[in-house]
Amino acid sequence: MSLRLFLAIPIPAPIAERLALLEADVPGASWRTEEQFHLTLRFIGEVDEATARDIDLELGRITAAPFEISLADAGSFGGREPTALWAGVAAPPDLQRLAASCETAIRNAGLPPEPRPNESRKYKPHVTIAYLHGTFDTEVAHFLQDASAFRTDPFWVDHFAMYSSHSTSSGSHYREEAVYPLIG
Repeated sequence: MSLRLFLAIPIPAPIAERLALLEADVPGASWRTEEQFHLTLRFIGEVDEATARDIDLELGRITAAPFEISLADAGSFGGREPTALWAGVAAPPDLQRLAASCETAIRNAGLPPEPRPNESRKYKPHVTIAYLHGTFDTEVAHFLQDASAFRTDPFWVDHFAMYSSHSTSSGSHYREEAVYPLIG
């Protein structure tokens, strides 16, 4: 049996409620629900159960202290053919270090580096708020203008989790498979 996995920081309910308020009339947007909001640290993909156990073991070795982040601004991926809307993350270097530690753990478990569309691109922390289908870049520009002042209060990150993703006819559902406290 295989699992489709990713590593992420869950978004606290009050912050998820604020993100949900960004939903607007953007043609072709499939808005994420509050339960689907997360800040991805590393997408893993399809792995067998033995590999998932190896990943869990390596992730359990990560030592990091809790840190504070907030969400700020909004953006999109895809340029002239937009594919997603996101909320940005006002992140300290601690978040970059945690993402790098996750990447190292995944490689230590025997998986290849995370493929990126452009190898020079570094980890871009964000929370996906909508996927886009046939949306014009001008429509996205209007949304981004309206959402440019988006800010949340800071919140503490004291753990991250490994999630499995299950596709259904009503969209993706995520299940927390393991939790990794930040106690360094």
